[in-house]
Amino acid sequence: MPRPAPAEPDPDAESPPSRSFLVRGHRLSAPALAPGLHVVATPIGTLGDITLRALETLAAADAVLCEDTRVTAKLLSHYGISTRLVAYHEHNAAEMRPKIMARIEAGERLALVSDAGTPLISDPGFKLVRDLAAADLPVTHLPGASAVLTALVLAGLPTDRFFFEGFLPAKQAARRARLAELVRMPATLVMFDTGPRVAESLADLAEAFGPRPAALARELTKRFEEVRRGALTELAAALAQEPAPKGEIVLVVGPPDDEPPTSADDLDALLAAALARASVKDAVAEVSAATGLKRRDVYARALDLAKAGA
Repeated sequence: MPRPAPAEPDPDAESPPSRSFLVRGHRLSAPALAPGLHVVATPIGTLGDITLRALETLAAADAVLCEDTRVTAKLLSHYGISTRLVAYHEHNAAEMRPKIMARIEAGERLALVSDAGTPLISDPGFKLVRDLAAADLPVTHLPGASAVLTALVLAGLPTDRFFFEGFLPAKQAARRARLAELVRMPATLVMFDTGPRVAESLADLAEAFGPRPAALARELTKRFEEVRRGALTELAAALAQEPAPKGEIVLVVGPPDDEPPTSADDLDALLAAALARASVKDAVAEVSAATGLKRRDVYARALDLAKAGA
């Protein structure tokens, strides 16, 4: 009995993923991946800054959750990975999270990436990890590139304690109010910024923090990587005279100097100067931020000074 002719391949059918990846012209097979969510750090610039474990995971996953499929497609194409991409970002996260959780409950293996660097840092991915943890579903992390740590290492500032602020508020009033809260933070500060706004941010930082040592890191790990170090006042003056820089920007600001406790005379002098140009509320906020003293104590002294001058 003659065998039936083989079926013609369906040109519209989705081909299965190859579960392999390319490294320097060699195709390697990815080992089996455990079910769950695998949070994968990806390069912040140079594509070579990715781990073998990350490539194995991206190749073996049932799907890769990403912010922008076009960005992640370039990375996967560079390494010959054919895993399906699924958009997961701040605009569809609420809708997608239950679907992702259902897939993981069914035993799927999903990878989560951001456009660059370590996911969950200044992006909404933490909500997915939070919900998975609450449901006792498996989550693991594959460490790798991070703009925060790269800038901190290159800044040449103290690294024993640092505080990541993310993006400062875009509006000046809110930005200055936030800086007043950060001015006495006993740690090196790390924050993200954009080219069009960084000159304004540096001007406000210089006004609030004075000539503290700082660094501006731009295009990290890329061809035109640049790290500018100097006093905040110097960096602010320079950026005010230059075109807006391009690329991703990280600002690093050194911690405040150790200072002796504010004396009563110093407190009175600071309050008198602040009250001469601002309301009691604003003067108290300013002096409290500058000295690290509790607002209620500064407010009580401000009232005493106001009564004495009446």
